[in-house]
Amino acid sequence: MISSARRRLHVYGAVQGVGFRPFVYRLATELGLTGSVCNSSAGVIAEVEGAVDALDLFEQRMRSDRPAQALITAIESSSLPVIGGDSFTIKESERQSAASALILPDLATCDECCAEVFDPANRRYRYPFTNCVQCGPRFSIIEQLPYDRAHTTMRLFTMCAACAAEYNTPDNRRFHAQPNACPDCGPRLTLCDSRGVQLNDCDAAVRQVVQLLQTGAIVAVKGLGGFHLMANARDPVAIEKLRARKARGNKPFAIMYPSLDEVKADCRVSEEESRLLRSAAAPIVLLHRTPACQLPAAVAPGNPMLGIMLPYTPLHHLLLLGLGGPLIATSGNLSEEPICIDNAEALEELSDLADAFLLHDRSIRRPVDDSIVRVGVGREMILRRSRGYAPMPIQLSEAFDDTTLAMGADQKSAIALLHGDLVFLSQHLGDLGTDKSLIAHERMTVDLPSFYAPRINRVACDMHPGYFSARQARTVESIADCGEPATVQHHHAHIVACMTEHGVTAEEVLGVAWDGTGYGTDGTIWGGEFMIVDRHGFKRTHWLRPFPLPGGEKAVRDPRFTALGLLYEAGEWNRGLAAATKLRASLSDRETETVQSILRRNFNCPRTSSAGRLFDGISALLGLCFANTFESEAATRIEFAADRGFSKNHYPFSLSEDGSIDWRPIVDGILADIERNESVTNIAAQFHTSLTELIVEVARWAERSQVVLSGGCFQNGRLLEETVKHLRQNGFEPVWPQRIPPNDGGVALGQAVIVARQSIAKLLSNS
Repeated sequence: MISSARRRLHVYGAVQGVGFRPFVYRLATELGLTGSVCNSSAGVIAEVEGAVDALDLFEQRMRSDRPAQALITAIESSSLPVIGGDSFTIKESERQSAASALILPDLATCDECCAEVFDPANRRYRYPFTNCVQCGPRFSIIEQLPYDRAHTTMRLFTMCAACAAEYNTPDNRRFHAQPNACPDCGPRLTLCDSRGVQLNDCDAAVRQVVQLLQTGAIVAVKGLGGFHLMANARDPVAIEKLRARKARGNKPFAIMYPSLDEVKADCRVSEEESRLLRSAAAPIVLLHRTPACQLPAAVAPGNPMLGIMLPYTPLHHLLLLGLGGPLIATSGNLSEEPICIDNAEALEELSDLADAFLLHDRSIRRPVDDSIVRVGVGREMILRRSRGYAPMPIQLSEAFDDTTLAMGADQKSAIALLHGDLVFLSQHLGDLGTDKSLIAHERMTVDLPSFYAPRINRVACDMHPGYFSARQARTVESIADCGEPATVQHHHAHIVACMTEHGVTAEEVLGVAWDGTGYGTDGTIWGGEFMIVDRHGFKRTHWLRPFPLPGGEKAVRDPRFTALGLLYEAGEWNRGLAAATKLRASLSDRETETVQSILRRNFNCPRTSSAGRLFDGISALLGLCFANTFESEAATRIEFAADRGFSKNHYPFSLSEDGSIDWRPIVDGILADIERNESVTNIAAQFHTSLTELIVEVARWAERSQVVLSGGCFQNGRLLEETVKHLRQNGFEPVWPQRIPPNDGGVALGQAVIVARQSIAKLLSNS
């Protein structure tokens, strides 16, 4: 029996920038092993030598005792000749041709660093760029793998002797913390006015910003992955000023609170919501405000929920401590454009929005906006996947030999890269349509593959011929040699994205894809779809009866027009206008006559099966929302009304043999309740219950055990909770998105998997 051996362990996963090598060093030293550890483009490589039982324990504890932020996807072990040695060392990084090390997201400031920032005796006292291996920037500053300082935007800052000593000491928590810095050698703050004239710097700049915020100013603050526009969240005048300058309509502002205790004074916070707020991802979490909430109504007009986050950088902690209360922290961008990341760009783009600019000289490599999460059915659901989550991959149950790049959708755009058995989903890129958003999208088609797949074999995109993302798939130079992109039906991609996230392996599932708009295989607008989905494709089995959208895109912005389309389709025009008095009063006689004429002539009246538009129309019919000043405003109004109501039953509906689901009896029932003066909240609740029963009825017809729910409509907490509950009560297993957005932010994942599978199937059929 051999008493000693030597092994080479290749560790794959998120093992760079999290203190993994010093962890390996300490573990090997503790177990009396010799050898070395280093980073590589594909993870971490450890060569360890010693007693066989100690080597076995080393492998076991490498998994069980790993650093909190590390993620090990695989350990590849091979035997090497015993060479002897008397120590264990940390070596310089290896560069390999194939990169597969996982890049970590940016991480919120850890408790230890926070304590140093507020310790007057510490050399990093009030230093806003304090970090260690457990926290700080990662994805926003990395330029290439392996994750070494020379490959980040921190390469321009030379460490002082004290920082270098920390960086090179294996048992220090800043050992190889690539952004390591201090006031003597690291990035610095500068405060400027809106013309770019410097007012102050360093800590004096922080203190002056606090004074500006206290007096009602709006300050553009450069943070971790881009700029925030910040204002005092308890100052209604400052909030209204910011809302007017940003032309934000009624869209809620995100709010950053100094502490969890202060959040709990204004909002209800569950255990899961508390965990999310305090996590290293530190997302914006949607919470229900309490009756005692002291925030001005202008923060979120007519909205019972607030988007709340805790400070995730030392700079945020310093600002909030100085202000002594919460801050508005909304994305620093012009409407529909990517978040600003560059000082000069921000001064140019945001000069009409901000009174002052708090800048710093650490470059941001790519924009990384705040993530948004809500809790539904007791579990987290990511609505916007960005800082704290991207670009961590989704693990597949199968592996592919080549690489697929998926272009995503036009709204809530994100791209995906499928390589091997992993799919990397980019950060939220915003809505496409402006020149800057298209440039940001194109850059990401180069940026993400540069880390993992130098050669792209195929490109996937939405089948909508008018999508900007589909146009990019055909015109972006870096992927031009991939040939004609493979097109994917929008709702099919939604369902497969959710199946992929959860590793669903059933031969067939019933997919329920409900959203605002998706291009159908018949050239019409889909959005209320039921489909049987398997590995090879989908079959559309049921859909909401199509109805007209008078004015097309006008109806999307103006739910009143959608409501009129519903009344016309239901044959309830006169009765509906007589019953829905608020809707009728909001329309001029000329508007009503014009819409009726458009409907009669079937001019500029596309038909849609969209569940999202159905929500809009019923919301307007009930007098809840007559204009979408932000996406899905009307739908959220009816959700919030339903939360205050009581549902006694459900309105009737019917399933036709051809697959069309007749919602007209639902409208008839709603009008009858309006005529009986039933409360709007109860009607809204019963409307939600009707849609839930409709889903269950189709599930009974389909006789598939698993029902996969996806699409933007399932961001509606009331709809999701009721649907999951009733499906379970009827013996079905519901599956819904959690780590991947149910909205269009998750579409690219489904596109990539569908096209990769189609390619394999084509190869097999030709062989």
